[in-house]
Amino acid sequence: MDPLWNNIFRKKHDEDSLAYFLNNLPMFAELNGRELNVLEKMVHVRNYGVSEFVFEEGDPGTGMYMIRSGGVSILAKNQQGTDDELALLGPGDFFGETTLTAPAPRSASARTTEQTELIGLFRADLLELIERQPTLTSRILIGLTRIVSERLQTASQEIRNLNKLIGEQVPTEIVET
Repeated sequence: MDPLWNNIFRKKHDEDSLAYFLNNLPMFAELNGRELNVLEKMVHVRNYGVSEFVFEEGDPGTGMYMIRSGGVSILAKNQQGTDDELALLGPGDFFGETTLTAPAPRSASARTTEQTELIGLFRADLLELIERQPTLTSRILIGLTRIVSERLQTASQEIRNLNKLIGEQVPTEIVET
């Protein structure tokens, strides 16, 4: 093939592009190039310094965040009022996805651990996309639903494991009464 035509028809996979990053997230992996371009224009790039709060527990939930670079600690207040770290997330991880479709107060805080670039996908943008491109919105929501379902199944298994562990540690006289 002529080098001129090769450059025109060659499919670009720029590993630094936002579309490439989004396509490597499990909830967007099934989107085609055109759909990724629409999504790329819809998301919001946010940069944070070290120890900045992305949101705090109790804040209104407006959408989800994907970590392009850096790190985020997910924190929740314990009974003493101090923060317990629930998770430490890095590039390729995402959080806050449950508030994308169901508005609710944040159940935890998210704070950066280093210079961090986040990609935000917000409910208002998704609702606007429903009007313009319902098929694409459906494909995005199916991908997100798959991820939320997988996380729910994992959490359910963890709860069963904890219940089994607690049940084994409870003295039999307590269980029998």
